Amino acid sequence: MNVRLTWVQPEDLVGHELRQAVQDGRDAREIEERWYAAGGAPAPVRAGASELPAPPRLRALAERLLDELAMLDAPLEAEEPTGLDEIVAACPHWPGPVDSAPAVGRDRLHAAWLGRAAGCLLGKPVEKLPLEGIRALGRATGDWPPTTWFTARGVPGGLLAAYPWNRRSAATSLAENIDGMPEDDDLNYPLLTLLLLQRHGRSFTTGDLARLWLEELPAGRTFTAERVAYGNLLAGVEPPETARRRNPFREWIGAQIRADVHGWTHPGDPAGAAAQAHRDAVLTHTGNGVYGAMFTAAVLAVAAGGESDVHGCLAAGLRVVPPHSRYARAIRLGIGAARTEGDFDAVVDRLHAAYADTHHWVHVLPNAALLAAALTHADGAFTRSIGLAVSGGWDTDSNGATAGSLAGLLAGGPDALPEHWTAPLKNRLATSVPGFDRTGFDTLAALTHQEALRP
Repeated sequence: MNVRLTWVQPEDLVGHELRQAVQDGRDAREIEERWYAAGGAPAPVRAGASELPAPPRLRALAERLLDELAMLDAPLEAEEPTGLDEIVAACPHWPGPVDSAPAVGRDRLHAAWLGRAAGCLLGKPVEKLPLEGIRALGRATGDWPPTTWFTARGVPGGLLAAYPWNRRSAATSLAENIDGMPEDDDLNYPLLTLLLLQRHGRSFTTGDLARLWLEELPAGRTFTAERVAYGNLLAGVEPPETARRRNPFREWIGAQIRADVHGWTHPGDPAGAAAQAHRDAVLTHTGNGVYGAMFTAAVLAVAAGGESDVHGCLAAGLRVVPPHSRYARAIRLGIGAARTEGDFDAVVDRLHAAYADTHHWVHVLPNAALLAAALTHADGAFTRSIGLAVSGGWDTDSNGATAGSLAGLLAGGPDALPEHWTAPLKNRLATSVPGFDRTGFDTLAALTHQEALRP
């Protein structure tokens, strides 16, 4: 029997690590030549595993080359540190301590949970589709950029055959079949963060998070960097080395999608939110992957504290990211493109021209640029925020989720969100995280509020 596990086969990881080496400025040309001369293949373009397993000799070579790639000099590491002290030192405008943080209301948290779910669900059926396919499907029903759920009704059969919906999500995420919030890792991770805070409080360690995952998170519900780190834990590797060992996904989007609760529970305290998100992120990520979590947490913390201007929130997030890092440049690129282009499709075209040929669709950098662009262009409006974030392709459900989280906070409460986004959620979500399956978003808001009030 052939079980092709995604995101872990050594022969698939080499191609991803070779691409990451180019982005990091590491000279991997000699290793790349050896890999291809031996019959190695590039990384799968969109899937997590190649179709056929490698022969034993090629798999053994892949394992050796992964270790050699890890030993190459990384010239960008000085400008893109991973340690928190070094990050703070690299940020000239790091936020100061908060004497008396404002309280965040339960209604605002309720809207954030609903917004995250709605944005995620909007992006699910078109995840992994190329940009031209997403645009064609939306335009076929006259709804572009999206202002409501995707639907197969009225879409020509040939178009559906050319661009089939995401196989795992189509049955639960199109307008005609939504029945509550289906399970998704973009919601599982906030639930796990809530569980982490309930058990350990704000003083949790990265080791606490690692043990929680082993106890409560099914390995099959992890992907990319999280799956590699999970496997490293099972092999006895200690954090933060879990983020580095044979993990070419360490600068992808995974840590960014885990950051919301850290921000929601630190209203008005972006530095505290970023530092807490850092302890979470370093289990699985380094450098720009960690900055994604810190940026998102800081942005959401400012909004949770009462900031009503989305542009001020984004500016606050940049204060916790090293300004010379690629992540900071991505955010600035997204904001700048959104400010200079009236048509958001033109913004997206600029971002794809900058990243599509060099970065995987789950890498944090293109997705960060797109997220910042969508939020800037939408000016905080809920429907436009999630619709524009999804319309740009790449990691559609993750970008929609984060955009919806921030736009929900800015809206201020569940009644401020359009009913056509919230009613189909039916105040329940499915999850494999123990104790939370079919929980209502109002209940999650109340539990999150408790953690926000905890010293």
